[in-house]
Amino acid sequence: MTGPQRSYLQTLCREAGEDFDEHLTKAEASKKIDQLQLKTGRGESKPPSA
Repeated sequence: MTGPQRSYLQTLCREAGEDFDEHLTKAEASKKIDQLQLKTGRGESKPPSA
């Protein structure tokens, strides 16, 4: 995984209460980030309701 992925994934894992796997590939890290964003609510970009 890339340096920025590592940093962000560590943050998401901490927030989600999950273990950080330092051996993920770049693609695996990307998938895990997507999953944890949903779990933590960080990935939500809902438009404001009018």
